[in-house]
Amino acid sequence: MPEYCLIATAIGPVGLAWSEAGLIRVQLPDVDGPRTLGRLLRRLEADEGHPPEWLVPTVKRLQQYFTGIPTDLSAEPLDLASVPEFHARLYREMLKLGWGETVTYGQLAERVGSPGAAQSVGQAMGKNPVPIIVPCHRVLASGNKMGGFSAPGGVKTKLALLDMEGIRLGARNPAQMAFSF
Repeated sequence: MPEYCLIATAIGPVGLAWSEAGLIRVQLPDVDGPRTLGRLLRRLEADEGHPPEWLVPTVKRLQQYFTGIPTDLSAEPLDLASVPEFHARLYREMLKLGWGETVTYGQLAERVGSPGAAQSVGQAMGKNPVPIIVPCHRVLASGNKMGGFSAPGGVKTKLALLDMEGIRLGARNPAQMAFSF
């Protein structure tokens, strides 16, 4: 059975769930720990646990990431066995995006051999089970416009993550730069 925990980060509690094969869920913070935990466990049956030794380096890198330090999360252990193949292809391609690098939905569709499938890419982004590690916040609409974001805080959170990575989109509004969960 999968296990889960909450980890402390600079932006609040982040939920993690894992199987023996790797991470299966990452939940960005909500307004508090109980809400974050509720979102993490939605449609997931798991036992509470402590991160196994193989996951501890991932926890440390996630904590580092949320302090704004450029961090490479592309080699973290993931278990994508339960996601559709098209989504898994997209997520593996997205692991190639580095800190501060973006791509559009259309470009990502082309990269995985599905030109014209930008809308399907957007739907897959909304179902990304491991955000930040699979950096769906780095995927933009055509013309490098914001697009959506399904995590708590929506596009404000996406904008804050992009800003933290040095990506500036449109007019800067200081009220939009803070995480708002």
